[in-house]
Amino acid sequence: MPLLQSQIDPQSTGFAANRDRMQQQLAEFRSIETQVIEAAEAVRERYSKRGQLMPRERLNLLLDQGAPFLELSSLAGYKMFDDKDGTGAGAGAIAGIGYVSGVRCLVIVDNFAVKGGTVSPIGLQKKLRLQEIALQNRLPVVALAQSGGANLSHAAEMFVPGGRTFANQARLSAAGIPQITVVHGSATAGGAYQPGLSDYLIMVRQQATMYLAGPPLLKAATGEIATDEELGGAEMHTGQSGVGDYLAEDDADGIRIAREILAQLPWNEQLPQHSRPAFKEPLYPVDELIGVVPEDPKMPYDCREIIARIADGSEFLDFKPEYDNQLVCGHIKIEGNACGVIANNGPITAPGAAKGGQFIQLCEQSNTPILFLHNITGFLVGTDPERNGIIKHGSKMIQAVANATVPKLSINIGGSYGAGNYAMCGRGFDPRFLFSWPNSRTAVMGGAQAGMVLRIVTEAKMRKTNAVDTDKLDALELSTAEAMDRQTTVLACSARMEDDGLIDPRDTRKVLGLLLDICREADQRPLRTNTFGIARF
Repeated sequence: MPLLQSQIDPQSTGFAANRDRMQQQLAEFRSIETQVIEAAEAVRERYSKRGQLMPRERLNLLLDQGAPFLELSSLAGYKMFDDKDGTGAGAGAIAGIGYVSGVRCLVIVDNFAVKGGTVSPIGLQKKLRLQEIALQNRLPVVALAQSGGANLSHAAEMFVPGGRTFANQARLSAAGIPQITVVHGSATAGGAYQPGLSDYLIMVRQQATMYLAGPPLLKAATGEIATDEELGGAEMHTGQSGVGDYLAEDDADGIRIAREILAQLPWNEQLPQHSRPAFKEPLYPVDELIGVVPEDPKMPYDCREIIARIADGSEFLDFKPEYDNQLVCGHIKIEGNACGVIANNGPITAPGAAKGGQFIQLCEQSNTPILFLHNITGFLVGTDPERNGIIKHGSKMIQAVANATVPKLSINIGGSYGAGNYAMCGRGFDPRFLFSWPNSRTAVMGGAQAGMVLRIVTEAKMRKTNAVDTDKLDALELSTAEAMDRQTTVLACSARMEDDGLIDPRDTRKVLGLLLDICREADQRPLRTNTFGIARF
C-alpha cells in the first residue's frame, strides 16, 4: 500500500499558530463541560442527605473501569430553551457508549442535579437520537432514571416526540435489543412509561416512585389521599403490582443488579469469534492533528495530511487522483478495520462528483464502511461547471450517498456548507455517526456570502424606486453576516443536535477505531426478534 508523505513542519510558526487556536477552541468546550459539572456539585449536599449518588457517580459505578467510554451530545441544548447560563448543556442526560460487565452498551443517565432534572424539547430530540443509535448498532440500553419530567412551558413541542420515544422503546424490545432501567427517584405520568416499557426494571427502596398521577393530582382528581410509597413506591411495585422486577437497597445496589443482569445475558457469545488483525500506528503522530488545519479557514491545505495521521501505517490507496484532486477518495485501515475515505481539497467539481459516486458504489459492492472528512464550501459554480454537468454529476453523487447501505461515518474537520454537506453525508443523509472538530462550522452558506446575497437582492429592489440607501445596505450586510456566523459555530450546531458531539482532533483515530468496531459487530450480530416486545405480566 502506498505511503503518504507529510509536507508539514510541526516546528513551524504556522503549525504553532494553528495548534494554539485549536487549543483555545477546545478550552471553551471543556469549560462548558466543567460548568455543568459544577452546577451539579452545587446541590450535592441535598442529595447526599437523601442517601443518593450524583449522576456521574452513578455512571462511574455502572461502567467497567478502564474501558473506553464515548460520550454523546454533551453540548445538546446549550443555551437553548431558557438555558441562559449554559448549564443545560447535555439536555438533561449524560449519555454515551461504554462497557457494562464486558458488554458494549448505550448508557443514559438522567442528570437530575441540573435544572431540576426537567426535560426540554432538545432533551427529547437527544433521546430519540440515542434510541436510533441503539437500534442501528444493536446496542443494549441501560438507563439510570431520575427525572423532573417534562418542562411544561414547552409542553406543546414535546407531546409528539415524547410519544415517539415510547414507541421506539417498544420497537427496540421487539427487535431483540434489551433495555435495563434502574429507577433511582421519581418517574411520574409519561415518565413512568419509560421504565415501564423497559425489559428489566430495578427500583431503589424508599427512593424510587412510579405513578401516572402523583398524590396532589390524585387528591384533586378523585379525592383519594395516598402517600408516595403507598401510591407508587418500590416495595409496592416489586411486591404487588409487578411493575418492578428487582428491589434494590440503594443506588449502588441497583447499579450492581443492572451489571449482573448484563453479565448473565449471552450477548457477546452470540457474535462470531473475531480477532482484530495486528495494525501499525500512523507514521506521523496523531497529536499533530491539532495543528494541521490552518487558523485561517480560507487557507487551503491537502486533506491527505489528515489521512496520514489517522490511517494505519499512513498507508493510502488513492483512487483516481489524476482525474480529480478536489475530491480525494481512497482506501485505508483504521486500527485494523478496512475503510473507504472521502475528503475535500476544495469545492466539488463535476469530475469529482462523478468520481465520488463511483467510489461510493465500489465501497457498497465490497461492503466497506465509508468515512467522510468534511471541509467543503460546496459545489463549484459558474458557466463552465454548469456546462460540464455539475448538477447532473452532483445529483449522482448525492444519490449514491443517500442509498449506500454500508456504515457511513462523518467527521466535520472544517466547514460543511450547502449542497457540499449533502454530498459529504451530512446529518440529513443519516450517517451512522457524525462528530465535529472545535473549529468546524455547518450552514447553507457562509455568513459573508449570505450578507452579500441579501445586499444584492435588497439593492435591486431599491433601484426600482430610485431609493438606494448605502448605509442601510451596509448595515443589512453586516448584521446578516454576524447573525449567520453565530448560528454556524460548532457550539451552536452541536446544541441543535446537528452532530453526535464535539471531539478533540487528537482523539479522532481512537474514536474512529471504536466506531468501526461498533459497526462491524452490529452487522455480525444476530437478533431474536418478536412481534410486540417483552410484556410485563
